Amino acid sequence: LPPRHMDSVIQIVEALELTNDGFTGTVPELARALGGCSTPGCRAVLGEPPDVPPAPPTLSHEQWLLFTQLLHQDVAAPERSAVLAPDGSTVALGPLLAGIEVGLKRAAGWPVPTVEPPVDALYAVTITEVLGTSFLLARVGDGNRATLGPGGCWDDVDDPQNYTLLGPPSPIPDAVANGAMDGVLLGAYAAQAPIPLADLLRGYYGTGNGTEKGRPPSSYRRRDFRVLMGPGKLEEEVAAMLRVLRVLSPTQELLEDVGPEELVAIARQAAQDFTEVYVECPAIVPRCMWGARPYRGTPKPLTLPLGSVYIHHTFIPNAPCRTFTDCARAMRAMQRFHQDTRGWDDIGYSFVVGSDGYLYQGRGWHWVGAHTKGYNSKGYGVGYVGDFSATLPDPDAIALVRDGLLPCAVRTGRLHRNYTLRGHRQMGHTDCPGNSLFHEIETWHGFK
Repeated sequence: LPPRHMDSVIQIVEALELTNDGFTGTVPELARALGGCSTPGCRAVLGEPPDVPPAPPTLSHEQWLLFTQLLHQDVAAPERSAVLAPDGSTVALGPLLAGIEVGLKRAAGWPVPTVEPPVDALYAVTITEVLGTSFLLARVGDGNRATLGPGGCWDDVDDPQNYTLLGPPSPIPDAVANGAMDGVLLGAYAAQAPIPLADLLRGYYGTGNGTEKGRPPSSYRRRDFRVLMGPGKLEEEVAAMLRVLRVLSPTQELLEDVGPEELVAIARQAAQDFTEVYVECPAIVPRCMWGARPYRGTPKPLTLPLGSVYIHHTFIPNAPCRTFTDCARAMRAMQRFHQDTRGWDDIGYSFVVGSDGYLYQGRGWHWVGAHTKGYNSKGYGVGYVGDFSATLPDPDAIALVRDGLLPCAVRTGRLHRNYTLRGHRQMGHTDCPGNSLFHEIETWHGFK
């Protein structure tokens, strides 16, 4: 089959938009016919799905098979509808295309769906039904059911075919969260300025594995979703969707003994947790996605919360990495150098900061690093890819740590609220993290 990559999806969409043979609706409506949005709430908002048409003549057998597989909803394995995007993130097609369908319908003068109580259709078909349902299922379970996540990894980022989750599944693995946020954003855009779907997707995701210059808009999804959503919106919409689900089968059984106050509390918790994990905290690319070698030996656990953060620049590579491909390559190069030349067990940093909008997992939250001699067990080492002796990282890369990673680490109990932030040069004989970056971090919270 073609790679499970957004490029393959865009090629399929482009071919479908060239023909009306066998199906007269839009591509998102075709996706719904194939099962892309077949839940009770989605049916209540968008109506019954169209009939499945015969294979369109403009698609190869392999393309049609891939498209039908990606849109077949498997409640037990929602990650199977996922594709790899050029920015290195993974996106579920179902909520993405459902959100775009709502946007296209709104642009065409679609009447507001007659659902009681009223819901925002754009949020209902992308995130609020699955989010509310996930937290309802956790309520009636044994207390160990996952409500969000996990992330996952592809077998081959150049020819992605199999995606494996990195932990216990929930109804909202990271791919579904990404697809939902993208569905909201692109649905809102399509409602204002409808353009061919292939052009919309290509403009948002870029192509390849980030081989184009500049960050694609998809790498800003968390920021843009927060701006579009605004305060309180997600909680209100989850609560409204739960009230709709109360009268729909089979979800009404889950809500039989849920009173009005508890319903509001469930919606609040669901919205808070989703916002914390997928909006306020930055995305971190796991080791398996950048092609990490195994750790040599046995890693030593950190005792959390830690009290310090040490800021570095990598110096070599000396140029910031601005695409997933380049940042993954830089991570592999640093790991090779640290293991083969330095003789360390692994890449030294806890986290590495790309200029592509993403953090990259080094030793991560839980394992002692090799970044600041004598202090590795006392704090996290965060390295910016590049040489920042005379220039600063991009403003987005600065904000990713200052306004994203550090507050998130405090809120999640990994970093003391009164943590100390220092540059590497304060802890040893080095110019790291470069004069420009050092003067920048002097203005950050916690610097001493």
